[in-house]
Amino acid sequence: MTSLRVPWLHVPGNHDMDVDARSDATSLASYHRALGPDTYAWEERTMVFIGLDDIIAQPGQKPAYIGGLREDQFAFLERYLPTVPEDKLLVIGVHIPLFDHRFREADRKRLFALLENRANRLILSGHTHEQSQTFWDAARGWNGATPLHEYNVGAACGAFWSGVKDAQGIPDTTMADGTPNGYGLLNVQPQGRYSVEYRAARAPASEQIALHAPRVLRRGAYPAWGVYANVFMGYDGLPVEFRVDDGPWLPMKRIEQPDPRLLQENIADDLATALRGYDRSPEATPSSHLWRAALPTTLAEGEHTVEVRTTLNGTVYSRRTTYRLQNATP
Repeated sequence: MTSLRVPWLHVPGNHDMDVDARSDATSLASYHRALGPDTYAWEERTMVFIGLDDIIAQPGQKPAYIGGLREDQFAFLERYLPTVPEDKLLVIGVHIPLFDHRFREADRKRLFALLENRANRLILSGHTHEQSQTFWDAARGWNGATPLHEYNVGAACGAFWSGVKDAQGIPDTTMADGTPNGYGLLNVQPQGRYSVEYRAARAPASEQIALHAPRVLRRGAYPAWGVYANVFMGYDGLPVEFRVDDGPWLPMKRIEQPDPRLLQENIADDLATALRGYDRSPEATPSSHLWRAALPTTLAEGEHTVEVRTTLNGTVYSRRTTYRLQNATP
């Protein structure tokens, strides 16, 4: 990483703990020697990044760790935050997401209380090997004037380098929510304004949507089959639309269910009589950024084009696929 000659800010996670540690206080001894402090602030002209170790080690117990913050970390935040100008974006990086059921509720409340009066703040988290955006509000314990944005960023290794290898020998490694492996981008502007983006590995920046649709349907059948759109940076409330054959744009419905693209891989792994890869793809889990729309079956026989679009950070992204309608006799 040093050879890149760019700042590389590390935040410890559960895999950074010393396995022979006897207490939380000594669980990051190796990390401290190799990488530095586990709690720090990095100041830039328009933003401040605060890295926090939020892994509470519990040696000899089950679970072996939970999410939370230490008293010395709260003391650090209480002293430091008042010195940060209000027009700077405050970014807090943690490993365990604040929404994880293992994160101590009392600690989350204390952290929220320290942030609620700040207008410009963002939480970045990892750990899940999935991707989601949470907007904390009063219903979930946040009392700030505007929702608190937490971006749980997808992993560079995706689903731990699992799945079938491509022609270059690289595993598919699609994550359990249907997000391809990749990395996030944080764009910071003056006065605390920002935007977040996602880049799928080895794909152009325009690749923000993945589609799944049936290849053929019976013409005249009840429209019970649909096109699915996985919008990698999608969130509840984001408008996603589709159209067929340049017809009118119609809204799609956000659903929380597994991505059929990954379910297809799961089934292929189940049916295979030999390993398809070193490790099989992860079991598909409900995705927070999946949309569905029923495909029309009353159009002419033959092939039809489906286009899906959405707007992220002012840019329109779209993806196309096709399906075919076929006449069938009883």
